[in-house]
Amino acid sequence: MLELADITAGYERRKPVVSGVSLTVTAGEAVGLLGPSGCGKSTLARVAALLHRPETGTVTLDGERAGGWRHRAPRRQRTAYGVVFQQPRLAADPRLRLADLIAEPLRAVGRRAEAPAQVAELAQTVGLTDELLLRRPHEVSDGQLQRACLARALVLRPRWLICDEMTAMLDASTTAALVAVVETYRARSGAGLLAVGHDRTLLERWCDRTVHWGELTCRRSA
Repeated sequence: MLELADITAGYERRKPVVSGVSLTVTAGEAVGLLGPSGCGKSTLARVAALLHRPETGTVTLDGERAGGWRHRAPRRQRTAYGVVFQQPRLAADPRLRLADLIAEPLRAVGRRAEAPAQVAELAQTVGLTDELLLRRPHEVSDGQLQRACLARALVLRPRWLICDEMTAMLDASTTAALVAVVETYRARSGAGLLAVGHDRTLLERWCDRTVHWGELTCRRSA
């Protein structure tokens, strides 16, 4: 289970963008978090993925309280997550070829030898050709780069996926393709999913349940 309890978080002291919010995702469940731009849902997603330290509140992952944030989180917790962000160009090192981008997490945990086989398998899964794998981010489209970012998120076989507006910049066909990849992975692995977005139709079709941001804040106030 992924449990966020009474989370308050922001980027300036005493100016939280998330205040006293709680959310739970059970193992294998797909939860959509629906809300307008600027409401704080992406900040909550970053807290959930151990990428942003909250001012107050706790994150519990598979029964264990989060032991740190970003690089200070224990490796077993960091590697339990795969995260895909809205803007792939901000999430990708522009110096890396797509093959190296996908392999980044393997190198970071000392599993470099696995990279060729894993990259080849995942490239096929997300729809990237061998020729595209040799290109750098500025040489591919947003959709192609987001395919590589999704492959990177899956390369360590995570138990939890956080997709923060993953398809907001993509056309309908690429959106459908990437959602299908995520769902195939979840069906095989039993991974849980937190999908953040503002497209009600997409989230309600994709997820087991959809939580509206207003419901979280109203529950807090009740």
